[in-house]
Amino acid sequence: MAHIELGVDEKIFPGISGPMRYRPETAKPLNELAEVLLRAPNSLTPGERELIAAYVSGLNECRFCCSSHSAFAAAQLDEGMTLVDQVRADPDSAPISTKLRALLRIAGAVQETGRKVTTELVGAARAEGATDLEIHDTVLIAAAFCMFNRYVDGLGTFAPEAPEAYEAVARRIVTHGYGSAVTTEG
Repeated sequence: MAHIELGVDEKIFPGISGPMRYRPETAKPLNELAEVLLRAPNSLTPGERELIAAYVSGLNECRFCCSSHSAFAAAQLDEGMTLVDQVRADPDSAPISTKLRALLRIAGAVQETGRKVTTELVGAARAEGATDLEIHDTVLIAAAFCMFNRYVDGLGTFAPEAPEAYEAVARRIVTHGYGSAVTTEG
């Protein structure tokens, strides 16, 4: 049960969906940010960007965000959850591009502290073909997910255990976007 009364059944509105229903006026800009960062046209695929979000959420030990964004990434990557699990376990040995690996290193540095992002990490990402926009968006995705993770965990929201609980939401997000999480049920 969340630390505060959210006015919803947390089994129906787990994780971030409960606080977003509690404060729709803050949910709107948060969903807009997620929509731009994770779904808007970009040279990184939505699946790759969701993978960055899942990776950072896993590093932060945020079960809800890690599970949900892992499902969102898997729904948009040809290799599905197998690849997500490999990246989360060890991005250095996962079968991903060297560019994505370099961007995940940047995301991991941001997760610790933004000051851990060095000119060497940025240079390594550029050497693997990352653009300034991709580097920017990776840093912002990682920073935003540190905030989202702390929002969810700071309120003590409910996170379902079963991976299947995240699959229906993944289909909705992939089809309709982040605003649909607040305006539709479970």
